[in-house]
Amino acid sequence: MAQNKTTENDLSVPDFLNTIPDENKRADCFNLSDILSLTTGFKAKMWGNAIVGFGSYHYKYESGREGDAPLVGFSPRKDAIVLYLSSQFKDREELLSKFGKHKTAKACIYVKKMSDIHIEVLKEMIINAVAHTSSLYP
Repeated sequence: MAQNKTTENDLSVPDFLNTIPDENKRADCFNLSDILSLTTGFKAKMWGNAIVGFGSYHYKYESGREGDAPLVGFSPRKDAIVLYLSSQFKDREELLSKFGKHKTAKACIYVKKMSDIHIEVLKEMIINAVAHTSSLYP
């Protein structure tokens, strides 16, 4: 079975974030990293070469595929900052309706800039996503 490409590693999160060319997006990502760390209680770690993750869990699917993944995380992409939260967590749709300007696709939530979203709603989404994933993979 193939190894997962996106694994936790010892690359520097600040060094990675400092490579973001856009000054505003870079500042937003440092701010987001702080929010995720304070909300989850986990230190930011690199997963692969482009995902900043917080906490981890081990999953095993019925197919036999298994691995480790961050409980929550984000990645600065060209067009948006991608938030990786569980695709199903308590009050997800209700919270997303109050979240601010964003797009979604499965477990990914795309935001252009932090000023477009409500931080307190984000914190509740993070807490609920961590609780949901932790309950599935204790």
